[in-house]
Amino acid sequence: MKVIRMQVKAGKATPSPPLGPTLSQYGLPVDRVVEEINRATEGYSGMDVTVVIRVDDSGRYYVDVQSPTTTSLLLNSAGVQESSGDPAHKKVGNVSLEDVIKVALVKKRDLNAKSLKAATKSVVSSARSIGLTVNGKDPREVLAEIDRGVYDDLFSRYEALWRGGSSASH
Repeated sequence: MKVIRMQVKAGKATPSPPLGPTLSQYGLPVDRVVEEINRATEGYSGMDVTVVIRVDDSGRYYVDVQSPTTTSLLLNSAGVQESSGDPAHKKVGNVSLEDVIKVALVKKRDLNAKSLKAATKSVVSSARSIGLTVNGKDPREVLAEIDRGVYDDLFSRYEALWRGGSSASH
């Protein structure tokens, strides 16, 4: 089994390089695979996603779309295109803590966190590293508030989703 792993702009994959030539090198029907990728990624419009294509020895292929990066999800929630080159001094946007919790739910299987609160704290730290504020505050302040239990009511509303209820989408 051969594995092709590529980053694509969701819903906007094209047969042009690097995707097209890579697919044809494996003998895959380029237009059909690109169309399939775009259909599978349309729900993540505007975000970068990783697409994994597995090709077996008989030439059959399987397209698997991985969830967008935490950075992509946060930037999308904030409505900004790119992260800050200087996150300590230049903020590029703001996200609500509820947005951060939703990102944590989407990224659950990728995060090494045992609880929703731990996963959310990880995503808050990511927001800080790309120049976003959370609830209009420095993310470090929000982390301290999470530790003090300020947002426990909000967490309790999403706890069932974290434990395995229906999954959240972004």
